[in-house]
Amino acid sequence: MNAKQSSPSRKPAVDETIKPERVAKVIARAGLCSRRDAERWIEMGRVNINGKPLITPAMTVLPTDVVEVDGKPLPEREEARLWRYHKPAGLVVSHRDEKDRPSVFDKMPEDLPRVISIGRLDINTEGLLLLTNDGGLARLLELPATGWVRRYRVRANGKVTPEALEALKDGLMVDGVQYGPIDAKLDKEQGANVWLTVALREGKNREVKKICEHLGLKVGRLIRTSFGPFQLGELARGAVDEISQKVLNEQVRGGTKRKPGAKSKRAAGTKPGPGGKPVPKPKRTVAKGKPVSGKSAAGKTKPRKPAGKGAARADRRR
Repeated sequence: MNAKQSSPSRKPAVDETIKPERVAKVIARAGLCSRRDAERWIEMGRVNINGKPLITPAMTVLPTDVVEVDGKPLPEREEARLWRYHKPAGLVVSHRDEKDRPSVFDKMPEDLPRVISIGRLDINTEGLLLLTNDGGLARLLELPATGWVRRYRVRANGKVTPEALEALKDGLMVDGVQYGPIDAKLDKEQGANVWLTVALREGKNREVKKICEHLGLKVGRLIRTSFGPFQLGELARGAVDEISQKVLNEQVRGGTKRKPGAKSKRAAGTKPGPGGKPVPKPKRTVAKGKPVSGKSAAGKTKPRKPAGKGAARADRRR
């Protein structure tokens, strides 16, 4: 038997680190549209894979596959970018509105690439809205599993007690919808109105307004002041400000895209600093359970003890 006959057939080597992805996700990450819109495009027959029309979004592709939309290949993926936008009241957060109301995307600067929002704000809600050119990044940051806190300032008509707000920390059910823990505090009373600060992690549809209505309050003004580590700050109403790649890497890629089972920086013994960025505790080199830096826990230098008889004789000679 020759070598050719005795050798088993071998399949081409496959890079197992490359995993297939949903085609809608790939289209969204290319910046053409949101993931939901991509699924609608597929159902409309606008998407081809390797020259063949795609009829269902339940399809995964590899980087070697050729994805086309309206007969054109996907543009090369640009680097993910992130912007802060101070949304005024009276604008919808949608690329298409059935009532033809003005949209935040109609107000974007001309030099801004096509962007999508990370989550949404109601038409009458003001404040911080994050925008990105990357659908995958948007999907990552808007998921409740990301665990980022959304913080709001609320002006509402009516009265509420601190005890009623404290009870929200245990979560509650309203009209058959279960809401998770909510941190709310009374800032001040102003005539018939109250000002509250409300922080939550889920961000369900009209969550703040529904919770306030449950407490007997009618919201007159709702302003989102922060989303995770990103703050509205002094950003002017209607203004757009790009977040630097350095900050994006530190706050997003370093904080949310961890390997499964990996501990977060918070779990590793750090505490949050300004803007939500973890600040590591001072490191100490330890040998056999004792600091070897020559300093005590209080930061004072400890006197060195002579190491044995030889050291004592050396001291006498000095």
